[in-house]
Amino acid sequence: MIAIGLTGGIGSGKSTVAAMLVELGAVLIDADAIAREVVEPGRPAWHRLRQRFGEGVFTRSGELDRAALASVAFSDPEALGELNAIVHPEVGAEMLRRLAEEAGSDHVVVLDIPLLAEGGRERYPVAGVLVVDCPVDLAVERLVASRAMDRADAERRVAAQMTREERLRAADFVIMNMGTTEELAEMARRAWRWMLDLASASDGSG
Repeated sequence: MIAIGLTGGIGSGKSTVAAMLVELGAVLIDADAIAREVVEPGRPAWHRLRQRFGEGVFTRSGELDRAALASVAFSDPEALGELNAIVHPEVGAEMLRRLAEEAGSDHVVVLDIPLLAEGGRERYPVAGVLVVDCPVDLAVERLVASRAMDRADAERRVAAQMTREERLRAADFVIMNMGTTEELAEMARRAWRWMLDLASASDGSG
């Protein structure tokens, strides 16, 4: 088994690349999907979010209103830090548990982690980091068009993240997503070949 970190800013197309890598044969462990699981009603993070942010970020049925929470958190750096402190440890523990289940296999495991470049590489035993990147203005346009975000909200979400330059410094392989879906698919195939080369090198060294 070899683990590869996948990251990229919001609106970069990281999730699309992740899906392409799965089609090529990767096993995906998705931090965003796990983040939705750990805040399900009754879970420890769910209780802590209610204590910190109140009823206003929950629906009448008791489920977390992710849009309402994002509106609060991404307009207040302190609130965002507290949100991350509640959710990220739960997500990280579950990701490591799922990764451990793959030990001994011959799988290429892709850890899709939005904040991997913000210190995550020290926590996860990844052999390399793949970054999906695009210009900030293009990321904002995608969020407005594909997620129906208000432009000001999209700009706040992008600005709350680390800069492109900081993220790219953490990269071992970069996909620049500025073109067509077909071009993105070809870059994903190149990234997959890079991953297989890393896996082969790891097997050879062992």
